[in-house]
Amino acid sequence: MENKSGQAHDQCGSPEHGLHRRRFLEGLGGGVGAISAASWAGLFSNPVFAEQTKRKQKRCILLWLCGGPSQFESWDPKPGRITGGPFKSIPTSLPGYHVSELMPNCAKIMHKLAVVRSMKTDLENHNTAIDLLNRGDKPRPPFVRPTLGSVLGQQLGQLDSPIPNFILLDPCPEGNEFKGFKAGNWAGWLGAEYGPVRLGGQYKLPDVKRLPDITTTDHEEREALRRFIGRKYENDRLSAAASSQNAAFARVKGLMSCADLFDLERLPQKDRDRYGPGTFGLHTLLSRHLVENGAPFVMVANGMPWDSHVFHNEIYQMVIPDLDNIIYQLVTDLEERGMLDDTLVVAMGEFGRTPGINQARGRDHYPKAWSMMMTGCGIKQGVVVGETDKDGYEVASKSYDERNLFATIFTALGLDPHREYDLPGLPTFHYVEEKAAPIRELLA
Repeated sequence: MENKSGQAHDQCGSPEHGLHRRRFLEGLGGGVGAISAASWAGLFSNPVFAEQTKRKQKRCILLWLCGGPSQFESWDPKPGRITGGPFKSIPTSLPGYHVSELMPNCAKIMHKLAVVRSMKTDLENHNTAIDLLNRGDKPRPPFVRPTLGSVLGQQLGQLDSPIPNFILLDPCPEGNEFKGFKAGNWAGWLGAEYGPVRLGGQYKLPDVKRLPDITTTDHEEREALRRFIGRKYENDRLSAAASSQNAAFARVKGLMSCADLFDLERLPQKDRDRYGPGTFGLHTLLSRHLVENGAPFVMVANGMPWDSHVFHNEIYQMVIPDLDNIIYQLVTDLEERGMLDDTLVVAMGEFGRTPGINQARGRDHYPKAWSMMMTGCGIKQGVVVGETDKDGYEVASKSYDERNLFATIFTALGLDPHREYDLPGLPTFHYVEEKAAPIRELLA
């Protein structure tokens, strides 16, 4: 894909990755377009071509650490300081860089990871901060900016792929502030077609099995008739509602053909043993399986265990070792399968935790100086960017915010971060506003 200067982004993958559904459909104008469409359809029905395209597709896995993970017990320990808590730090495979002793596995592969220790954002309420870090900018009512998953699902999705463009694996949906955000409008002005298919816990794939008394021929004929009538109505009335309904039917039809990909029980027991037994680990394994089979964006959430206002140290002795193993297994898996160079992995929450310990032995919300991790597609390995002061109260180097983060993610995936959205009749919006720069030290 090219930026506005006409230069191709080459951070990850090959030039043909610039093809995606929206660009392709925009190019299908008249008879020539129809012939091209038929040719492309033939290409994607070729198993060898389809498999190669799927394996070389750029994709992203976002491990969403809902509630705000502590930087002190992970990427930015302060051993021996009053703010550092009881845990020590340990050396890593990256000379001179230490992580919390609760992360021995990540310490082994630190030379493959990139960490930012100087994130600084403004919002410390869960709902508003979650919204900020998922959309990359503050609200501008009445317009609703699409989330990262919706944008990447649209831009990276393959032609006519049955697997959803944006998958949210959410095994612990109840009892937290994240619930309110999850019920909102994820896709914004991109439309419902680019909202997430949500799975995990009580959320299952509904109505994807054909009724036993309907033959395959009957089913296909009914679907063809419905598609014809629905498309005709949409075109005759220029109906946005009909367009969304047709997109929903197409999504269900695709899900019917790939429902087995979402079945954890079908994954090898040895893999489940490595990632599990917790639901966060098992759904991270599922995310690897889904991107391997063509999903461009998968977000894995895990409830709110990181929101440690009470008994912080006791909670983090459980959740950090779990995350440590999950990151280690995922990075190792992707590398062994030849997928790491084309898969961007991000692990982050909406903010960090306070340097001070409250009266309930917990750490509170802290957006002023926090850490996050990236690796894979377009990201330089073995890089630590930024630092905080000796007690972790302030960023002691250049700070980075949500715009810098989103600019980094888009650039790493070969997308122009400052491109305008195509919104006829609406104000101008960009993928990243104000030409905010990516974090250059992270980019390969």
